[in-house]
Amino acid sequence: MTLARAVELARAARDRAYPKPTVGAVVLSDGEVVGEGATEAGGRHAEVVALAAAGERAHDSTLYVSLEPCNHHGTTPPCTDAILAAGVARVVYGASDPNSKAAGGAARLRAEGVDVELVDSFEARAVNEAWRTWVAKRRPFVIYKAAVTLDGRVTVPGERWVTGEESRRAVHELRAQVDAVAVGGGTARADSPRLDARDVATPRGQPRRIVFSKGPAPEGLELRSGSIDDELRALAADGVQSLLLEGGPTLAASFLEADLVDKILLFTAPTLVGAGPTALPASLPSPRTLVRLSTRQVGEDVLLEAYVHDP
Repeated sequence: MTLARAVELARAARDRAYPKPTVGAVVLSDGEVVGEGATEAGGRHAEVVALAAAGERAHDSTLYVSLEPCNHHGTTPPCTDAILAAGVARVVYGASDPNSKAAGGAARLRAEGVDVELVDSFEARAVNEAWRTWVAKRRPFVIYKAAVTLDGRVTVPGERWVTGEESRRAVHELRAQVDAVAVGGGTARADSPRLDARDVATPRGQPRRIVFSKGPAPEGLELRSGSIDDELRALAADGVQSLLLEGGPTLAASFLEADLVDKILLFTAPTLVGAGPTALPASLPSPRTLVRLSTRQVGEDVLLEAYVHDP
């Protein structure tokens, strides 16, 4: 449960340390929580915050941390230094660090006689899922979002919207949490979408608004006309960690066929249409088995969420 608390602290502080990962940490001594903390914006890492709160009681304690303690000099000294200086006896962490520059903390602590355990928690990995993909794969974490009827159609005759107001607001909140939003050329020319986050808090500022197309882009949208692989690498090199796809089935097919979608979100309305374009391509080169399927009510709609690639 204490690792779950570390993950909870990280989730509550999400984006505080952006573009760096957000981490939570808890110090347990004699069965009592004596210190806890999360990564500070531009400041101390979670381990250092929690150990400072624990003070002398950190000696011979157990440190629970959502991400493997770093072992390099960046903007701050290695967290492994602080852990060893505090005399921590045991470290339990929820996710390995995919950053080769910072990894190695667990090995160093073990070498110094600290008892170290990796729990490998999905929840811990998911807190920094975009950052993990960006670091490990050198491309953005790609989310495909669509609003669909119960039979998978993306339009309802005579209606402007497929889903309800609550779902549309949730999409604006989602846009505020990603670095870029993209559509295909057909959607851009037909709908002239704004692709911005409206009437919600935008701690990162507005996302970059992108169109993947060979043709001209509508005013205000950033044209990306190269191959998807090349464009994703270029966006990642420019600091884009997360990309939300809002295009139609043509764009979705391109990304799915290239196995470049990491997560799928389907806002599903309680409506049957029976005809019209679908959110997903009619065929794929091979079946895709999704994981971590979950559902939740959003107004009168249901949001289906699943991962194509476990983070």
